[in-house]
Amino acid sequence: MLLNMNKLSFVVLGCFLIFFSNAQNKNLALPTTAQLNWANAEIGVLIHFDMPVFKPDYNWRRDTAPSATIFNPTELNTDQWLKAAKAAGAKYAILVAKHCSGFSLWPTNAHEYSIKNSPWKSGKGDIVKDFINSCKKYNIKPGIYASTSANGFLQVDNPGKVLSGDKEEQKRYNEIVKQQLTELWSNYGELFEIWFDGGVLPVDQGGFDVLSLLQQYQPNAIAFQGPFGFSNNIRWVGNEEGVAPYPCWATADSTTSASGVIEIKGLHGNPNGKFWCPGEADFPLRWNSSFQGGWFWKKNEDQKIFTVDQLIEKYEKSVGRNTNMLIGIVIDDRGLVPKADMQKLEEFGEARQKLFSNKLGETKGRGSEFVIDLKKEQKVNYVIISEEIKYRERIRKYKLEGLKNNKWINISEGKSIGNKRIEKFQTNAYSKLKFTITKSADTPEIRTFECYYTNN
Repeated sequence: MLLNMNKLSFVVLGCFLIFFSNAQNKNLALPTTAQLNWANAEIGVLIHFDMPVFKPDYNWRRDTAPSATIFNPTELNTDQWLKAAKAAGAKYAILVAKHCSGFSLWPTNAHEYSIKNSPWKSGKGDIVKDFINSCKKYNIKPGIYASTSANGFLQVDNPGKVLSGDKEEQKRYNEIVKQQLTELWSNYGELFEIWFDGGVLPVDQGGFDVLSLLQQYQPNAIAFQGPFGFSNNIRWVGNEEGVAPYPCWATADSTTSASGVIEIKGLHGNPNGKFWCPGEADFPLRWNSSFQGGWFWKKNEDQKIFTVDQLIEKYEKSVGRNTNMLIGIVIDDRGLVPKADMQKLEEFGEARQKLFSNKLGETKGRGSEFVIDLKKEQKVNYVIISEEIKYRERIRKYKLEGLKNNKWINISEGKSIGNKRIEKFQTNAYSKLKFTITKSADTPEIRTFECYYTNN
C-alpha cells in the first residue's frame, strides 16, 4: 500500500510539474501580427537627407540653423532611391523626414523651417509624399523617422527638452511635435515602421502623450525605441555596425521607458522576458568613420563604402542572429543615391541571392530532432534554421551534426534560433545533417531547416 501511495504521489507531482511548466510557457511573450510581418521582411533601408549635405561644416548643436534657401536638390528622384533599396533586397524603407537640424522634408504647418521655404520646386514640393508614392511603385513598405528628441532650429536637445528650460517654451515645442507627428501619421497612409531615434520625452518630464497619438493614427506600425506600452516596439542592438550580439532573443525584460532611452539590461534580451521586443541592427552603407558617422553624403567619400563581403557578413550577423538588417543610404546634393552606393547595393543584393541559391536539402516540422538526408556525401558550409515564432521562441539550446563515413561529427552548438539563425561553418562533405534541440521551453516548431553549399 505504501508503494502504491508513493507511486500515486509521484504521478500527482509529475502532473503538477507538467501543469506548472505549461502555465509558465503560456505566459511567454508572443509577437503581434505587425512584429511577425516585420521579422519576415528581414532587410530595410534608412534614408538620410538633411542640411549637412548642403553645408558640411554645419553643427546643429553649435551653429545657427542654415537658411532653407540652400536646400535645392535639382535632380531629386525618389524613384531612384527606392530602386536602390529594391536592388539591395529591402522590403521596407524609412525616410528621415526631420533630422537634428529641424529642417522638415514636407511642408509642415508647425513652423517655417521646411521645404516650403526652399527653392526646390519653388516651395511647392513634398518629399515625404514623393517617397511614399515611390514605395508603392516598387512594392516596398514605407516608414518614417520621426525624431522628437533633437531640433537645432528650435534649440532642443536630447531627450526633447528646450535648452532654455522655460516651461512655456517647452509647451510650445510640445505642440509643434504633436502637430508634426499628426501630419506625418495622418496624411500619408499606413506606415510600416516609425523610428524614434532617442525616444520621446515622457509626460512626467514635460513631454506630451506620444503613446496615445501613435495608437490613434498608426496602431499597426512597428516602433523603433517607441514609447513604453506600445505593442509593436522593437529595440536597438547597441551599435551602428549592423551586428547583433549572440545569442539574441526577441524577448526582453523591458522594451523602453516612455523616453525610449532606458538601458535594457543585456543586449542579448531574455528568452523568458515578458515583452516581445526584437532587435533591429542598423548601420550606414559608408564606414562609420565617414562624414556624420556615414549616415550623410559628403563629396569624395565614395571609397568609404563597405565591400560586398563585409555586407554579407553583416547580413549573417544581423538577420542570421534573429534581428532585422537596416542599411543607411545617403542622398547627395543632387537629390540622388550616388552611383557608387547604387552599384554596391546592387552587388550586395545579387551576392546574397547567389549565396543561398544552391539549396541541397530541407525539412521542417514539430519535435526535437530533424535530419536532412543528402543521399550521398556532398559539400556543405551553410545551414539556415527558423522557428515558427508565432508560437514563441521555444528553443534554448541546440547542436548541429554532420554524418561523414557513417560517423556523426559535431559541427556547432548554439542557443537562440528565433526567426532565423544562419550557421556558417568550414566546408566539409556530409551525407546527412542533423539538428537536435537539447533544451526547449516547449515542443519546438521548426519552420525550416535548410542546408547549402556556396563557393565564395
